[in-house]
Amino acid sequence: MNPTPPLLLLLLTVISLLSAVSGWRPWPHLKPNSSDLLYDGSKKYEGSSEFVRLRYHMGPVLTANITVHTIWYGRWQKSQKKIIREFITSISAVNAPHPSVSGWWKTVQLYTDQTGANISRTVLLGEEKNDRFYSHGKSLTRLSIQSVIKSAVTAKTKPLPVNPKSGLYLLLTADDVYVQDFCGQVCGFHYFTFPSIVGYTLPYAWVGNSAKLCPGVCAYPFAAPNFIPGLKPKRSPNGDVGVDGMISVIGHEIAELASNPLVNAWYAGQDPTAPVEIADLCEGIYGTGGGGSYTGQMLEGLDGATYNMNGIRRRYLVQWIWNHVVNYCTGPNALDQ
Repeated sequence: MNPTPPLLLLLLTVISLLSAVSGWRPWPHLKPNSSDLLYDGSKKYEGSSEFVRLRYHMGPVLTANITVHTIWYGRWQKSQKKIIREFITSISAVNAPHPSVSGWWKTVQLYTDQTGANISRTVLLGEEKNDRFYSHGKSLTRLSIQSVIKSAVTAKTKPLPVNPKSGLYLLLTADDVYVQDFCGQVCGFHYFTFPSIVGYTLPYAWVGNSAKLCPGVCAYPFAAPNFIPGLKPKRSPNGDVGVDGMISVIGHEIAELASNPLVNAWYAGQDPTAPVEIADLCEGIYGTGGGGSYTGQMLEGLDGATYNMNGIRRRYLVQWIWNHVVNYCTGPNALDQ
């Protein structure tokens, strides 16, 4: 639910290996039922374990065509918007080269509701709203994020449509905006709006651009944590460290919104207020051999950029998703498929 930034735990045990292990990542995602806690019991890599208890709790999933309505909070460059728009469009694209973003989404599609209907294969770009003048300031709390969404759906001119059944609301904050717990605990999160604040119950996600605040935390591996001397960052596939870092978090949140929009559908653990969801279980895993503190095998382009899947015109690095059919994390760039 909340992509967790780097922690110091495990750091001392692997620091001596950094120069030799290119697949290392700086944070273990230590939550009950998560793949890192269960790594020693794995039958293979990719976080697999017979002990993961991902269950369906009878709530709705997004089986109708999914529409992503975007709120651009703060100042964004046209090139940055294009990278993100094309990633969202790529989720449903059928003509992208293998391994593709649409191939990644096929794992999400495996999840069903209580009628047996699968999550929709169609993810569309919806309406957009620009908030260039930081209408709620440059420091947002989790509750004030909902107020930003309210402003977008109730605006006097070109309000975002209210689409509670198949709409997702994606709030993206510019690199000079601080959000509660950003960098220290989360790089993004999702939930649903409260009728008392917004007037509707709408599934939404927030993801921030960490380029100025904490690129080594939320844009890894395209930036290196400043507490790890000598670690060289990977080259980002679209030439924008902050936005390329956001892409995986956006994918993480859209996958979880589709499978657990009201936090009562697919998750592991006993606490619905802190669920371990289908992307949480694979956090930091980008390829075959991933698990524990390793990213797994990623791809490198002729230009030296690191990625693991193709979109319609661009390359992206996106974390894998938990596959409940085979009980481990899977992605389109797996070497054993």
